Amino acid sequence: MKLHAIVDDLDVARTAIEGGATVVQLRLKGATTEEVIERGTPFRLLCEQMNVTFVVNDDVQAALTLLADGVHLGRDDEGLDLAVEAGMMVGRSATTPDEASQAEEDGAAYIGAGPIWATPTKPDADSPIGLDGLRAISEVVRIPVIAIGGIDPSNVRECIDAGAFGVAVVRAAAQMADLREAL
Repeated sequence: MKLHAIVDDLDVARTAIEGGATVVQLRLKGATTEEVIERGTPFRLLCEQMNVTFVVNDDVQAALTLLADGVHLGRDDEGLDLAVEAGMMVGRSATTPDEASQAEEDGAAYIGAGPIWATPTKPDADSPIGLDGLRAISEVVRIPVIAIGGIDPSNVRECIDAGAFGVAVVRAAAQMADLREAL
């Protein structure tokens, strides 16, 4: 669960897996549940063939229909109870230690902590929490913390040294082999 590739393109997912991604998270912002299911089927099959964990972003119903291994829910996303009841692996986003603690208490299997640094991928993201924020979150939970936001091969080691179990990337998904080497 160390290297998460957050993707919306099947070729990028394949490249990320070949480079060492252990989790592929399908993120189709603005798509309906039906669109996520339709577009997600090839991702699910790829992950199954390559023995990689498949996670759907934001949409519990799509994740259940696709038989995904898990779902990642932001702080405002609905469906946590349904996902936990269904026995899905649930990732939750957190920007503070309190949010991370609450997510763990609610049944999250991992925390997506960040953004660590500013990122052009998500211009509406919260303010960066930096390595100190990552460290603070990592110190209050027992579940894995996955750093996200502005991460690339040049700074992945800093995230691990600050307490992250792994990293999640969008822009650097095609550089997964370089990320793996940086660990």
